Order: sequence, then structure tokens, then C-alpha cells
Amino acid sequence: MASVEQLHRRDGVNLVQLEADISSIRSGSSITSINLPDYVEHTAGVSRVGALSAEAVIRDYESAAKEIEAMGTELIDAAQKCEALTAQVHDAIAFMRETAAGYREEGRKIFQRIEECALFTEDVRKTCEQVKRRMTEVSFAPSSDGELVPQEPELTGIAAKVTMSEVR
Repeated sequence: MASVEQLHRRDGVNLVQLEADISSIRSGSSITSINLPDYVEHTAGVSRVGALSAEAVIRDYESAAKEIEAMGTELIDAAQKCEALTAQVHDAIAFMRETAAGYREEGRKIFQRIEECALFTEDVRKTCEQVKRRMTEVSFAPSSDGELVPQEPELTGIAAKVTMSEVR
């Protein structure tokens, strides 16, 4: 508040000196020598101090507007990176689904092979038992000419395909 009181105590602002100071800093002497944004123009008859003050303010606003636009550009870049990352994620998910489906198919094949082997092994075991039984329990039945003829039991599976000569 002391500074406000000091301003009131002064005799006044020397506008001529202020304009001279500003002119010495500025490269041109004409008000229109500074390029203004397209959306503003100087009003006819405005004082040099008013025009320079308005220019300073519009330059600050224009600078802020350009920074805001730059942030928008950065945001667009970030969004594009997110979209690219999202596409990569979708590709990765599709690859994972394909890989999981491949594992399931391979598991199904192995499952079937194991069960086929188990069935085959069981068939072989039964065949071996039948062949052993056939070798030890051959019964003899009378033939039409009076001789005893070996009677073979009815076999199934692989045992039905194996002959006694193959067993020996």
C-alpha cells in the first residue's frame, strides 16, 4: 500500500519520457511497423502509449495461445502413440489367443494319443493272455474219423489275427 501512496504523491507520469524509452527499444517509429496477429488492428487516433500497451498485451495473449496450441499438438501426438500402443496390444492379444488355441489343439492330440496307446496296450495285454491261455488250454474234440482235434477258443482283437505258428 505504501507504493500506491507514493504514486499519488508524484507529480505525474512523464508520458513523453515513457514514449521515448519505448521508442528507443523498438526498432521502428511507426505504430504499424510491428506485425500484429490477424485478429486485431490499431484503432485510428489511439495514442502511441495506448497502442504500445495494447501490443504488449496482445503479444502476451498470442504467446499464451500458441503455447496452448503446442500443448494440443503434444496431446495429439500422445493420443497417436496411445492408438499405436492399443493396436499393438490388440495384436498381442490376438497372438496370445492363437497360441492358446494351438496349445489346446496340441493337448487334445496328445490326450487322444495317450488314450489310443492305453487302449492298444489293454488290447495287447488281453491278446497275450488269450494266446497264453490258447497255448495251455487247448481242448481236444473228437473228429468225424475218431481222432481228437484241437478246438480253439474264439478270439477277439489282435489275438484273432495271430496264428499259433506266429506265436511259436
